[in-house]
Amino acid sequence: MNSTLDRIDFKILDALQKDGRLSNKELAALVHLSPSSCWERVRQLREQGVLKGFHATVDEKALGIGLEAMIGVSLKRHTREAVESFRDHALRVDEVLAVYHVTGGKDFLVHVAARDAEHLRDLALEALTTRPEVANLETSLIFQGDRKAGLPILVAEEL
Repeated sequence: MNSTLDRIDFKILDALQKDGRLSNKELAALVHLSPSSCWERVRQLREQGVLKGFHATVDEKALGIGLEAMIGVSLKRHTREAVESFRDHALRVDEVLAVYHVTGGKDFLVHVAARDAEHLRDLALEALTTRPEVANLETSLIFQGDRKAGLPILVAEEL
């Protein structure tokens, strides 16, 4: 954790995670700073790499995405080369939303979006099982997913 962050920095981060479209004036009012001081704080957070970017949330159904799934992937070998090769490949697949290298029964969890079950099957067969690193897959459909905006800013209360 960056020890140079104070309570106001955490308030700024919390507010921006909840609504990245806040104007500087609105953000300044929320964190009780002047607009110029707030702008400088946000600039510093960007320079320090704490704020990495701002993202839009898209309605998947409006894009024709009918289902999402988590695909558990087991690798044949657990070498750094195999892990990096699979991760790099998965991140290049258009339908992949996120790739997690995890502990437990699987080596990776791959979050994917597909139009329908046939698209998901084709994705698994063509983009994942054909990889030489892959031993097997286990697919879990996501019935409902609720995403929380950003990370919890628990440390702010401790300052």
